[in-house]
Amino acid sequence: MKIAFLGPHASFTQLAATQLFPGEELLPQANILDCFNAVNNGDAEKAVVPLENSIEGTVSMTLDYLYKTPSIKIEAEGVMPIAHHLMIHPDHNMEDIEKIYSHPQALAQSFHFLDSHYKEIARQDFSSTAAAAKYVSENKDLKIAAVANQFAANLYGLKIVQRNIQDFEQNHTRFIVITKQQSEYHNTDLEVLGEKSGMLINLPEDHAGGLHQVLSVFAWRKMNLSKIESRTLKTGLGNYFFFINVVGKWEEVLHGNALLELESIHADVDFLGTYKEYLLES
Repeated sequence: MKIAFLGPHASFTQLAATQLFPGEELLPQANILDCFNAVNNGDAEKAVVPLENSIEGTVSMTLDYLYKTPSIKIEAEGVMPIAHHLMIHPDHNMEDIEKIYSHPQALAQSFHFLDSHYKEIARQDFSSTAAAAKYVSENKDLKIAAVANQFAANLYGLKIVQRNIQDFEQNHTRFIVITKQQSEYHNTDLEVLGEKSGMLINLPEDHAGGLHQVLSVFAWRKMNLSKIESRTLKTGLGNYFFFINVVGKWEEVLHGNALLELESIHADVDFLGTYKEYLLES
């Protein structure tokens, strides 16, 4: 089976993909859109992409493409603790470094550490933490460093000068498995944290109490929502869709009727599926 993931090699997403799909063929992609396209075009059966970080919040691009690609659903979810390390080429010393490269979220998650220890060193956004590490390894003539994970340091032969530089100890990233051919995912090697359902809801008409009506559908049925987030439709100010997670096992009668009620109040609903949440190792 071919599994696309947000690359390059040694990215946190690859670490997630290797645990979710051990032994399968992993195909690195340059960006999240390429992961969606790989699944949508049939180049890969599934893809693993980041959805949310406990510090920086939701990966908006993932939500946007879930909305724009209704044929794609969610099959599983994995939660991974994130550890960021500061690394340099082994021929260099940290005192010589003039710029630090990494993914914008990694730099944001390490902002206070970098600001207090290396305030004078410029920071540069890069497409991913692994790509930043690879760039450092291939350009020893440049006085640069990267913020990335242990896997990247090992793969690209870099020297770690500071470990665990993330500003908050409880730094976790949530990954999702997306697919067009949805089936029930099982992995007995991973701990199951829970079960949930995902859906995208759009209110075509803006009217007073519209969102309250939607939430009431869940409330009177005592359906617990672990997440509700709005994203712009990009059609004008004030136009949004909502991503909602319902906690627990999906009950066809009770919960299925909730979808029917949402349709009765003229809400457009894209049901993304019911799936388990697994604990991953960093």
